[in-house]
Amino acid sequence: MRAALLATLPIALIACSHGGPAATPGVSAQALAAATADAGVALVYPVARKVDVVDDFHGTKVADPYRWLEDPSSPGYREWIDAENTLTERFLSGIPARAPLRERLTALWDYERYEVPFREGNRVFFERNTGLQAQSVLYVVDLPRFEPRVLLDPNTLSKDGTVALAGSDVSRDGALLAYGVAEAGSDWVEWRVRKVDTGEDLSDRIRWTKTDSVAWTPDGRGFFYPRYDAPGEQAVLRDVNRLERVYFHRLGTSQSADRLIFERKDHPDWFVAPVVSDDGRWLVVHVFQGDDPRNGVFVQDLRQRGATLRSLASVLEGQVRFVGSQGPVLWFQTTLDAPRGKLVAVDMRAPDRARWRTLVSETEARLDTVAAVGRRFVLHYLQDAHSAIEIHGLDGKLQQTLKVPAMGTAKGFTGRLTQDESYLSFQTYASPPAILRLEPESGDLRVFRAPQLKFEPSEFESKQVFYASKDGTRVPMTLTFRKGSTPDGQRPVLLYGYGGFDISLTPEFAPAWLAWMERGGVLAVPNLRGGGEYGEAWHRAGILLKKQNVFDDFIAAAEWLVRERWTQPSRLAIEGGSNGGLLVGAVMTQRPELFGCALPIVGVMDMLRFQKFTIGWGWASDYGTSDDPEQFKALHAYSPLHNLKPGTAYPPTLVMTADHDDRVVPAHSFKFAAALQAAQAGPAPVLIRIETRAGHSAGKPTTKKIEEAADMLAFATWALGQPGGR
Repeated sequence: MRAALLATLPIALIACSHGGPAATPGVSAQALAAATADAGVALVYPVARKVDVVDDFHGTKVADPYRWLEDPSSPGYREWIDAENTLTERFLSGIPARAPLRERLTALWDYERYEVPFREGNRVFFERNTGLQAQSVLYVVDLPRFEPRVLLDPNTLSKDGTVALAGSDVSRDGALLAYGVAEAGSDWVEWRVRKVDTGEDLSDRIRWTKTDSVAWTPDGRGFFYPRYDAPGEQAVLRDVNRLERVYFHRLGTSQSADRLIFERKDHPDWFVAPVVSDDGRWLVVHVFQGDDPRNGVFVQDLRQRGATLRSLASVLEGQVRFVGSQGPVLWFQTTLDAPRGKLVAVDMRAPDRARWRTLVSETEARLDTVAAVGRRFVLHYLQDAHSAIEIHGLDGKLQQTLKVPAMGTAKGFTGRLTQDESYLSFQTYASPPAILRLEPESGDLRVFRAPQLKFEPSEFESKQVFYASKDGTRVPMTLTFRKGSTPDGQRPVLLYGYGGFDISLTPEFAPAWLAWMERGGVLAVPNLRGGGEYGEAWHRAGILLKKQNVFDDFIAAAEWLVRERWTQPSRLAIEGGSNGGLLVGAVMTQRPELFGCALPIVGVMDMLRFQKFTIGWGWASDYGTSDDPEQFKALHAYSPLHNLKPGTAYPPTLVMTADHDDRVVPAHSFKFAAALQAAQAGPAPVLIRIETRAGHSAGKPTTKKIEEAADMLAFATWALGQPGGR
């Protein structure tokens, strides 16, 4: 959900090798030393002092010598960061491929991009980026005219482009825009209200939210929203955030006057997400225990005076997501008694679970989303991790199966029950999102907006394969490469993975990946357990005490790529962000000889203390916590920070983080980098790149994205010995 690790699309690459643990992966010590010298940098790492801190976890003593890097007020904190950034910049500036990569990435990023449009009243709203704008601009079209006009340009909110639009919701008549802004990549969002006619902002300000949406009442006089108590002034980016509540804000009043709608002090670990039905009758509040996808639902009839929220489904039984309603009947997508998902109808006059009626039964594919639009249901399925779309009547009967353009990903499906059209995006690993318009009645699916590109997507192809993991589980993986590429044992491969929080990795376009493939590289994306590609059973097979399955799946993917002669260990890189950064950190400590390069991005590296910062406690649903004796043993066994072994040759590593990351606080990466530099045997570089005025990933300006991607690809090019690397 909002507070989970999903706001970043993590990246993971893996490499395999069959050398001994003392060998530097893929490259001789002499070659690495020479190449490092060629880069013009003597690898003398900044001194990270050690402190005498030892924690006792259920009788096990665990040292934490870099604890001081958790506290920005610690002596030497800023000096260490500056010194590390200086060393990294000196090294990267000596790589010949860096400048050409930045130039090519700038060209690839320079294409017109649209977000999926939505309609309210007689207006259509959409976000558009001309190509290299720091932030996308929100436009509105007043029907029946078709001339877009700028409604909100976030690029005017700051000089450096680091204030981003973090969410928007429009009143049902299209007259008012509620919009959230986030600064420097922080998860904290401030909500404001703008008149659509004039572009004038009202005086309303809503603070201390971490949501990307609010729920307007049909009359447009106010909206429901979730929020936290204000954090401590000195630790806004680090303090633990608990006890999210739902409030109602009436326009023209101060936030202090907002009415409390829902709180559960007995469950401070619940996240809350309010939504109002299309007809304005029902307030539905979803509650999630941390980031567990299984959730509870509370419902209130807003038309009935004196009605209160009543529990409809309890937490941790299954997923129950509101789809829409018709009179007293509410529709929900759920995994209750259906791990891959089904669609049910609940009559609120007799809402007992035994009376729920199944409209669309569970299938072999994972039911990803359901939209009620055009007086029909549009069901989006994942079939082996790519999109399939069906249209059903309100009685649940299948009307037609749509033919999607390719093996790709459909997202959006905006629209209301009474509207005759829906909009969605569709993309593949080689083609960026095109906006499609769907007419549910006829099934007509056609291109509404498509970008003009400076490359030809048809020059690349994707191929899905299946391989066996360590325990024999069949895992899918998609390879994408320039047409005509064949396995020769020498190709540079980028292996990307995530494996957590019920998040599905489906075909997604990224300019950095395209640049990698243009240079002859292969992109490999396995669908690891812990994700949601095959439903709740697949997710739960990779969490808590079974988390090692995720790492085994990733390692098996690398071994398959070597065995099938797509590459060799010295030509494999691993990259992963957030939970994917944990993935990279874990596998590079478990099998350092397998990889030619490691790129852990904003990773969760200290698995014994993650719950002590901001929203980290919410990840316990997937990870468990060190507070539990049995879970501690599992966490300690794979925690990247705690499994670094001095005297081991680890692969060339570039750790990435940002100073305003208030989701996975940068201390994770700081401590891991310091410990890895101290443990490293041999000349392979261990560097850390610390971005400023940026966060976990959301809202990052385009220039920062390009610079970051160029540095990562340049480092991988250097580490794998590709042309231009040395």
